[in-house]
Amino acid sequence: TAKLPRIEVRRTDRVICRNTVESMQAGVYYGFVGQVDGIVARMRHELGCNARVVATGGLAVIIAPATKSIDLVEPMLTLEGLRIIYERNR
Repeated sequence: TAKLPRIEVRRTDRVICRNTVESMQAGVYYGFVGQVDGIVARMRHELGCNARVVATGGLAVIIAPATKSIDLVEPMLTLEGLRIIYERNR
């Protein structure tokens, strides 16, 4: 693994790629997409309802379009919440 290149997380056009970098990117990207959809499906099943899903964080805008489960993307939600807490406790 020491000889594998560092990669950026990004969508690839294919899952089966023709070079190492794109193959790694596809694995990471579609792995994240599958994890999100799988976890949300289990949570909805446990809750017994079709809960709304909000994606946050830097990768949300990259991953969300490929998922079946994300309803809304708010990349700065966590930081906005911290700002509100700070303002209320000043």
